[in-house]
Amino acid sequence: MKTLKKIAIACALLVSIIGISAFICQEPDKKNTATGVAEGKSFAVLELFTSEGCNSCPPAEQLLEKLGKESAGKPIYVLNYHVDYFDHLGWKDAFGSRENTRRQQEYSTWLNSQVYTPQLVVNGTAEFIGSDEKAVRSAIASQLSIKHQGILSVSVHKTGKQIKVDYLSGNTGDQDDLILGLIQKNGSSNVLRGENAGLRFSHIQIVRNLQSVSLKQSSSGSREFYIPLENNMEKWEVIGIIQNRKTGRITAVDTAQVNQ
Repeated sequence: MKTLKKIAIACALLVSIIGISAFICQEPDKKNTATGVAEGKSFAVLELFTSEGCNSCPPAEQLLEKLGKESAGKPIYVLNYHVDYFDHLGWKDAFGSRENTRRQQEYSTWLNSQVYTPQLVVNGTAEFIGSDEKAVRSAIASQLSIKHQGILSVSVHKTGKQIKVDYLSGNTGDQDDLILGLIQKNGSSNVLRGENAGLRFSHIQIVRNLQSVSLKQSSSGSREFYIPLENNMEKWEVIGIIQNRKTGRITAVDTAQVNQ
């Protein structure tokens, strides 16, 4: 008890001297060790599954962009996953990937839902038609009223086309994974064939790469991404999500901008 008391006093003095109100002082614990991040955060993570080959997807992408603009300064995070299962209908989506399709299939299992576009998932716990603005806004409001106990901090360092991501998490369980995503902030395409032939698409928050890390053994670490060669001039962001691999529920999120 004397030792703990001395630790508490030392920490209080350190907070007073440095003046960092978010500093977290606690006994070492590999499952609860993120400094500078407050517990009990509310947020809404919006994951839209879409394709340039889907003629019902443009309204959903427009809604996503609208919500993205409205969310500036708010804990609302929008992600645009282009799937690959429309590629055989005449137009190959340059932003689509099998990886994104697999993530949607995971949600199909977690939420007992069909695989379709445009599908929008909020915080890993509810899914809607991506263009249903009323339902999406209701889900966002509901999630922003919930305090999530997960803790996560991500930071990035870019060298050439390599991006190193450092992460630090806390309040996680044995079934929690860290999902790291490399996000291209903007992109566009002239669709020449398929259901949307003749249209020009502008996209935001495009998921270009995903990595999954188990947090069972360690709460901190680093991973690397590589920017696609043809997109070196684009703006990029990294997002981190703590997600339960059995239920899909998201309990923490953080982002870091990639400097040019």
